[in-house]
Amino acid sequence: MAVIIDSKAASAAPAAPPPWWRRWPTNRVQRILAWLAVITNGGIAVTGATVRVTGSGLGCITWPQCQPGSLAPVSRSGLAAFHQAIEFANRTLTGAVLVPSLGIFLALLLAPAGRRRLTVIAAVLPFGVLVQAVWGGITVYTGLAWWTVAPHLLLSLALLFVAIVVLVRVRESDAPAVPTVARPLQLLTWATVGVLVLLCMAGTLVTAAGPHSGDANTPRLDVSVEKLAQLHADLMFLYFGLLIAMTVGFLAVHAPRRLMRRAILLLVVTAAQGLIGLVQYATGVPEALVVSHVLGAVMLTATAASVALATRTRPPTASPSALPAH
Repeated sequence: MAVIIDSKAASAAPAAPPPWWRRWPTNRVQRILAWLAVITNGGIAVTGATVRVTGSGLGCITWPQCQPGSLAPVSRSGLAAFHQAIEFANRTLTGAVLVPSLGIFLALLLAPAGRRRLTVIAAVLPFGVLVQAVWGGITVYTGLAWWTVAPHLLLSLALLFVAIVVLVRVRESDAPAVPTVARPLQLLTWATVGVLVLLCMAGTLVTAAGPHSGDANTPRLDVSVEKLAQLHADLMFLYFGLLIAMTVGFLAVHAPRRLMRRAILLLVVTAAQGLIGLVQYATGVPEALVVSHVLGAVMLTATAASVALATRTRPPTASPSALPAH
């Protein structure tokens, strides 16, 4: 006997739910992981500065172990327990950075609605954290040579910028981006980001020539601190001037309030960072101000990224619990 199948009824039957391992990466989970990636990538830059100013860079004298034969600090003559604890804690925080960085990548990779481009961008985060860990080993084996220490901070700031991009994009759909200001202002905004990169590079050179090397016996960059500090200050004035021009441009074209608020915040953060730098230089580079200056660089990078990304917009994701189709 033939069996007649109602095609309409069959098509109306509910589709089988995706497996559990594809249901957990909701958009809400992605946002949480993206926020944690931002916080941890910024935080480890600050803790790295703490290692440097306390002279604890060689508290753990080998890598990936802390002491030969032990992953954890051990009591040894000639090595202060304080320095071991500081350096070991900073190494341990690498795991805290890797978890959300890897988590947001996996969440995007396994989500039912794939977002290939964003997944590729998010892959930079766990890969970058692993590069940071290996580079940390290089700094130890070179005795904290300045040319190995300087890229540590720059890579952390670069990963923070990428984390901000991921955070913004998980809140948006994959619709084509729509400019919120004219293209010349977009280009000017991204030009300020380029100058910020140069500014941060100059800052690491000032530190490389300055007194805080991470260890008392580490050779310093053999260039005048005064000349490097002047270069750093000149770039800061250039950056601040471009920010003023950018903000005036936003006002002239009646840019969206969100973009204006972020631009004004960026001006405030930049002014505060410049003030910290001036006081730091005038007072002999005290340890607390060095850490504050690195925290300022973290805030500056995050705010600059948010301004650049606000010069264009996309519709938000369809719902906080699911991503739209690619």
